[in-house]
Amino acid sequence: MGIKTPHKYSEKLAVLYLGQGEIEPFSQLAERLNVPLLESANKKTAEDFFLTWRDGCLKLLDKELLKKGGLSVDIAPRPGEQRSWPAPKNTALAHALGRKTQTIIDATTGWGQDSLHIFRMGYSLRCIERSPIMVELLDDAFKRLEQTDWVKNLQLKVPELIAGNAIEVLSTLDDQPECIYIDPMFPPKRKQSALPKKSMLILRDLLGDDADKDQLFEAAFQAATKKVVVKTPDYADPIAGKPNESFSGKLLRYDVYLKG
Repeated sequence: MGIKTPHKYSEKLAVLYLGQGEIEPFSQLAERLNVPLLESANKKTAEDFFLTWRDGCLKLLDKELLKKGGLSVDIAPRPGEQRSWPAPKNTALAHALGRKTQTIIDATTGWGQDSLHIFRMGYSLRCIERSPIMVELLDDAFKRLEQTDWVKNLQLKVPELIAGNAIEVLSTLDDQPECIYIDPMFPPKRKQSALPKKSMLILRDLLGDDADKDQLFEAAFQAATKKVVVKTPDYADPIAGKPNESFSGKLLRYDVYLKG
């Protein structure tokens, strides 16, 4: 269980096994990510973050908050979202995606909350994520989603998860979607009065930033057959010039770029 060959997560991430359940899944996870497998951790441990199964799901733990809940992909609807399936298509996001749209790719899946909302509205969805850590967290979430009663009872196909850089993945698709959804990172509206906590900086370093917004939009526009939808803060300029239409939500809007 020693430290393996140095890698991009060296001294930042480890898989933590605390003796609960079979060790094999933990060992395989550590092998996939090429990180150490530890059987104990404390504030003096070299790594800053740990992946472990806790409370029935894979979680990312902060060394400073080892006894807290940790971060996981939540598969439950967010406050205010419908729990029925398909959920009504009456949100700003739904209007941007379109009632007649069937196939969608979320090119910047991240923590998956928009993806899961899109799935619950009844769209056929594929998800692209480039962070290997987020891929593991999302894969665990989609497996949990697959086992929920409502998904099994309705015999639904959960979103397909594709690991990789969206700019590269979108250029190699055999089955092009009607719509591609992107939620690129934007700078905050106002400068923070203090720097983010060290752990937040490390977390962002671990998970990585989005690829260049311009390149990502171009790749999405080339790959989609009907439209690209861009989630944008209300204060930010459109990333690709004036959109064909926009739909506003709380503190954000969805810019729609139509093809043809």
